[in-house]
Amino acid sequence: MKTLTCISLPSDPKSRSYLCSLFIGACLFCGVYFLASEFTVKDYKDRSSRWQISVFQNAHSNSIQNIQSSKCKNQCRPSGSEALPEGIVVKTSNLEVQPLWGATLNGEKSSLSKSLLAMAVGIKQKEIVNQIVEKFISSNFVVMLFHYDGVVDEWREFAWSDHAMHVTVVNQTKWWFAKRFLHPDIVAEYNYIFLWDEDLGVENFHPGRYISIVEDEGLEISQPALDPKKSRVHHQITARVRNSRVHRRTYKHRGSGRCDDQSTAPPCVGWVEMMAPVFSKAAWRCVWHMIQNELIHAWGVDMQLGYCAQGDRTKNVGVVDSEYVVHLALPTLGVLDENELHGEGHDHSSQREKLPKSVALAQSEFHKVDNRSAVRRQSFIEMQIFRSRWANAVKEDKCWVDPYAQPAEDSKP
Repeated sequence: MKTLTCISLPSDPKSRSYLCSLFIGACLFCGVYFLASEFTVKDYKDRSSRWQISVFQNAHSNSIQNIQSSKCKNQCRPSGSEALPEGIVVKTSNLEVQPLWGATLNGEKSSLSKSLLAMAVGIKQKEIVNQIVEKFISSNFVVMLFHYDGVVDEWREFAWSDHAMHVTVVNQTKWWFAKRFLHPDIVAEYNYIFLWDEDLGVENFHPGRYISIVEDEGLEISQPALDPKKSRVHHQITARVRNSRVHRRTYKHRGSGRCDDQSTAPPCVGWVEMMAPVFSKAAWRCVWHMIQNELIHAWGVDMQLGYCAQGDRTKNVGVVDSEYVVHLALPTLGVLDENELHGEGHDHSSQREKLPKSVALAQSEFHKVDNRSAVRRQSFIEMQIFRSRWANAVKEDKCWVDPYAQPAEDSKP
């Protein structure tokens, strides 16, 4: 039989008082703990609620930012402008001069010319250049002259000189100048870019009528035809066809390189010569990228211009017959006076004016340094380099598809 032992309170009054105090203390501790727990739970719930609201708000904000980010990623921003608000970014420029005071600052654009004439010129051809520029200025063209002989002040005798832009670097071609000063973003406001040589007769040429024709015909790349009776014609396609407005191909039935209705490659079709090309601004943006920095004669580029025709080169490249010019074929690059070669300016020319005409002419011819053969040799070298670069680029670019790929036997016209 098990015995149940009971614990009784001590009979001592002091012991009873101690136990009562301990019990009361324990009760108070439990009460404080209970109240503190209540406040802690409530505070936790409040914090949890606020955290959930915060999480929701952040998620909503992130969602909006993601939508905005996705939307902004679709915007095409010029490289380097990402740190700026879009409305302040000016992507292009122009060649319009601005007055030092009195300019309109309300954002309104002045009436800009719609087209640009750019030429590499030397002072020896100033009379021919004057005839060209006067026609273009009267048709509201912007004119930019590249002075390859370093002479600028002597052009001031012409009334239009102060309205033209002058850039001078000695012994450089128009293609060197164009690559550096006619960036597509600079000339983006001009519908057509005329990039001409200086030795062209323009008696039968009118810039305004020419532009009307190329717009009507849809020509992205063009040139005025050459008067075959007065010009040095290197390629038959550039010769003027009588009683014709525009032609896009030529015919050759004898010798090598025959051209007929089945020809699809330049120079039979889709080709212009580099002496007087005219580009739409879309075509020029493409051509500018094709011009190589150090290949300043641009030989070989003419055979690939059709790739920049913004479509079918057999339709969008052509020669305008009704507005034609004369190619005078004057010696320019590579022919220098001895004093020009040594950077001595043109002082000797004034001295020769005092001599009899026959003596002055003889001295002038004697002091000439003719490097045209060296220039031509360099041009051939550059053409081979360009052809090699083109072939390598085609081979290496696996994503590019040649729209004019031809069988090997038909690759030459």
